[in-house]
Amino acid sequence: MAKNPLGSQWKTLDRDLNRISQLEMATAYVSRPMIGVGISFVFILIAAFAATIWFGGSEGTLIVAAAAAFGAYMAINIGANDVANNMGPAVGANALSMGGAIAIAAVCESAGALLAGGDVVSTISKGIIDTKAVEDGQVFMWAMMAALVSAALWVNLATFVGAPVSTTHSVVGGVMGAGIAAAGLSAVNWPTMGTIAASWVISPVLGGVIAAAFLAFIKHNIIYRDDKIAAARVWVPVLVGIMAGVFATYLAMKGLKRIIKIDLQTALLIGLALGVLTYFITRPMIHRQSIGLENRNKSLKVLFGIPLVFSAALLSFAHGANDVANAVGPLAAIVHASEFGDFSSKVAIPMWVMVIGAFGISFGLFLFGPKLIRMVGSQITKLNAMRAYCVALSAAITVIVASWLGLPVSSTHIAVGGIFGVGFYREWHMERRLKRAPAPVPAAKAIAPIERSRRKLVRRSHFMTIVAAWVITVPAAAFMSGIIFTILYAIAN
Repeated sequence: MAKNPLGSQWKTLDRDLNRISQLEMATAYVSRPMIGVGISFVFILIAAFAATIWFGGSEGTLIVAAAAAFGAYMAINIGANDVANNMGPAVGANALSMGGAIAIAAVCESAGALLAGGDVVSTISKGIIDTKAVEDGQVFMWAMMAALVSAALWVNLATFVGAPVSTTHSVVGGVMGAGIAAAGLSAVNWPTMGTIAASWVISPVLGGVIAAAFLAFIKHNIIYRDDKIAAARVWVPVLVGIMAGVFATYLAMKGLKRIIKIDLQTALLIGLALGVLTYFITRPMIHRQSIGLENRNKSLKVLFGIPLVFSAALLSFAHGANDVANAVGPLAAIVHASEFGDFSSKVAIPMWVMVIGAFGISFGLFLFGPKLIRMVGSQITKLNAMRAYCVALSAAITVIVASWLGLPVSSTHIAVGGIFGVGFYREWHMERRLKRAPAPVPAAKAIAPIERSRRKLVRRSHFMTIVAAWVITVPAAAFMSGIIFTILYAIAN
């Protein structure tokens, strides 16, 4: 029987079309990251153009436009790195999808920055550099420019390697390095730097301890009870009330500075009132929600889901209100120095600067945020709704305690420290239960020491990477800032 030449041609055509479709898919996969870079570049150009229009043809317009471009770049990096700490636990616990987390974070971060963002920021980032040591306005502007560029580059590098770092500490390092390059070591306020260095240890440890303590409480009073649902009906409203009270205190202190200034005692009273009110509101709701649930751990996750979503949203709002102002502080300082020809220890942040910060965070989160959100939410240790609840609650409590003690802390360090605390507590608790097991483990089921070390509940590689990134953030940003300042000042003169 003769072969059909037409059929052979169709087969050849199908193979060729398949190759073309595979090539198109490969091209789309390779070019996808470039789309985010392209959109970011357009946003940076728009920010620079807007600054040029705002200042018109006045002297210093070029410097302000360049600073606005780098400020937009910094804001994009904040969205890509810092926001993951607020949304990661909720995504890792499957309380939020990635798309839902990005949408909520974008709205809440922008709202926090624009509605409650600090209207005044310390231009020298919490008194790190003595203004008397840098009296020349031009030198001061170039120092702030170097701090902004170095902080943005460092956060970008940390995001690339998958390490959540503190953007505030990056700015601190940048300001310190530029100040040393401009006026020497004597320009640095070393006691302030010592306090910040102490917070590297205190804030993550405190966040981890508080998160582990709440997880231990939940395990003892709910998870290990014979009737888990009955225990949850008693304790979940209490835990939700505590969360509401803590977040009310947190927002009153940290998130509403622009609207009204509230001292710690008043904020605690507001938190207590809202916490008690929330308890009485959620008690019947939790009872109705728990009807028909099976008596197992998986059912408990349903009861913690909604509080976890609200906590993530509130953390994002507070982050937008606080950290955005710190991040765009050098830009605000440059704008102030360009307008008035001098500098001050504190300056007002123009609304257009806050808009750049707010929109930059949203773009960075949408385009580059998922990588760090996945890492924080699921790759350090496995999170469920109860563990993620403990992390979110510990973040807010730690900030309140640190404010009471007068310690400058990083929300990044606290949130990631809480995740480590939950993971290490689970490891300790698992080993403790194995040692207390009444019957010896059969030889066939015994786990070899090497295999047991491999099954650790906290991934050691991520732990070492993150801690190393934390330790070198300030010196690395300072070193980069010093070099950048030297180059910029040499070009300008």
